[in-house]
Amino acid sequence: MTRIPLPDPGVVAGGLAPAMRCFPLVGLGLGLLAGLVGAIATWLLPPLPAALLAILTLVLATGALHEDGLADLADGLGARGGIDKRLEVMRQSSIGAYGVLALLFSVGLRVGALAAIPGGWRMAGALMAASALSRAMIPAAMQIMPPVRPDGLGAAAGVPDATVAATAAGLGLAVAALGIGLGGALAAAILAIVATLAVVMVARRVLGGFTGDVLGAVQQAAEIAILLAAAMVWA
Repeated sequence: MTRIPLPDPGVVAGGLAPAMRCFPLVGLGLGLLAGLVGAIATWLLPPLPAALLAILTLVLATGALHEDGLADLADGLGARGGIDKRLEVMRQSSIGAYGVLALLFSVGLRVGALAAIPGGWRMAGALMAASALSRAMIPAAMQIMPPVRPDGLGAAAGVPDATVAATAAGLGLAVAALGIGLGGALAAAILAIVATLAVVMVARRVLGGFTGDVLGAVQQAAEIAILLAAAMVWA
């Protein structure tokens, strides 16, 4: 989930699935890091460059993991042909026009939403909420669609059970309430669910299920939705 070096635990029974309950806690750490950068930047810079630096911090800390998934899915959706052709395009290391546009809109919407939030600490709270709650949407999405291929990153992670997904959702909502208040968190959760369902519906229709790229796109769509909700609450 991040580029931060950690000890290799080796082979773990059940794959990554049991640990998915803690995805929002990883998001909380990322949000705190990006929020600190954004809050400090607002003391020295106008809102727009401060927001850009905060999002850049997230990109660097995660190695653009989820952005890469969003771009690959966008390129796959734009490809002509059946499922096999779309999956082939998604596996390519190059990026196409659809992927570039998806990244432009993702970064632009997130930066614009953050720049509209007054105050550095409110910006930090919004980043905490968005980073945690958006990652809670990943195991939730895996509950309602199957893996597309048995050898992909998404399938290799394992499928979390409902308890794991529910725990992640509870942690994500709790962090969001801490960051943007209970009312803001509920609004953010609704928009995040809508954004997640939109990606799920497209993935099921076009690909038949999820890949690692689809899960990255889920996180990105949910993060955008949550930051927009925070902007509406505080702007």
